Amino acid sequence: MSILRTRTPQAVPATAASLEPFRLMRDFLRWDPLLDYGPGAPTAFMPSFDVKEIPDAYQFRADLPGILEADLEISLEGSRLTVAGKREEEAPKEGERIHLSERSHGRFSRTFTLPEDVEGEKVVAELRNGVLTLMVPKRPEVRPRKINVSLG
Repeated sequence: MSILRTRTPQAVPATAASLEPFRLMRDFLRWDPLLDYGPGAPTAFMPSFDVKEIPDAYQFRADLPGILEADLEISLEGSRLTVAGKREEEAPKEGERIHLSERSHGRFSRTFTLPEDVEGEKVVAELRNGVLTLMVPKRPEVRPRKINVSLG
């Protein structure tokens, strides 16, 4: 093994090349700890959520590609909203060999604590084109309302 690396016609000691700050950062950002487990290592599936507040509700959205409605469970207990489900691993068919498997699969569960101003019994969930949308309405008495000013 050589201790010299060639970048230009001149040889550069490995220590100088390895201490280049941008190279260090690129190497660090490419590191994937799950690859240390070898091929076929299980990867956990954890969907990311977007949560936003609109005047009359809280909206939760998550990308759930490949998840069937039957594999989703959404529950509201007190002020805790839980979205759980699973995405099954695709089993190889006879005669197939897997060379790379990076898509994650398995069970997931996310729990969110809601504010006290929600109407839990009126939560609406929709799964369309792999995107889950939950609308959690606010109680009418806490929604902002416009107050008209009368001329005296």
